[in-house]
Amino acid sequence: MFDPGRTLTLPALQAMCTHAEKIVALTAYDASFARLLDEVGIDVILVGDSLGMVIQGHETTLPVTVADMVYHTRAVSSAVNRAVVVADMPYLSYGSRTQALVTAASLIRVGAQMVKLEGASRQRLGIIEALVDQNVPVCGHLGLLPQSVYRMGGFIMQGRDASAARRMLDDALMLQQAGVSLLILEGIPAQLATEITQALTIPTLGIGAGPGCSGQILVLYDLLGITPGKKPRFAKNYLAEGAASIGAAIERYAIEVRSGCFPAPEHWIQA
Repeated sequence: MFDPGRTLTLPALQAMCTHAEKIVALTAYDASFARLLDEVGIDVILVGDSLGMVIQGHETTLPVTVADMVYHTRAVSSAVNRAVVVADMPYLSYGSRTQALVTAASLIRVGAQMVKLEGASRQRLGIIEALVDQNVPVCGHLGLLPQSVYRMGGFIMQGRDASAARRMLDDALMLQQAGVSLLILEGIPAQLATEITQALTIPTLGIGAGPGCSGQILVLYDLLGITPGKKPRFAKNYLAEGAASIGAAIERYAIEVRSGCFPAPEHWIQA
């Protein structure tokens, strides 16, 4: 049951998953927004490398550096009391076990409680195991991988054919075995996201992946309708829906995720 006074931990997120309580997550990049998210009861705050696009004005997340992530993670963490803070490991910052440990240490030391990395290659699984072995909690990320945008040919939905869906389910199981404590599923068919969530014991957060995940995550600027350029199909502009303030818009999002009203069918693709 949602308790705004409860300070959340990773075991608490796992308990929410076990008891089918929806997890509410959003991105934040500064102390002011992070404080607001925390006060209205957001469960997970992701300091995303999406800041490269919504803060820095780039077309992709690839220009974001470790120094950028440290700066923004420190700012967010300084304002958060309740939520679990997760920080992205930026592009080319975890190519080896040693490099990943150094990057993760820099983020944990400024307040992140978990680091996030993309993909499930054999090398990536080894890196995750090394991080977990050093008591660094890890969030995985499958589906549409922003750091692989050039290889994928753009921000394109993934897992739409049977073989790709099978590989993604296998990847999710391998990530869980490697030790990830949380998994983001982005831009995949709703049925596949549900199948992956049901196959795992760890919580999943969906973004453009339908209602069957353990919770939902959005880029805060999408929720407020201020993301530059083309708006993603899976986002809902809560200010345009009539919220009286930014805080009310964020609170409405949290209520709709917990009640199952968001995402609605127009926010996902069935197959």
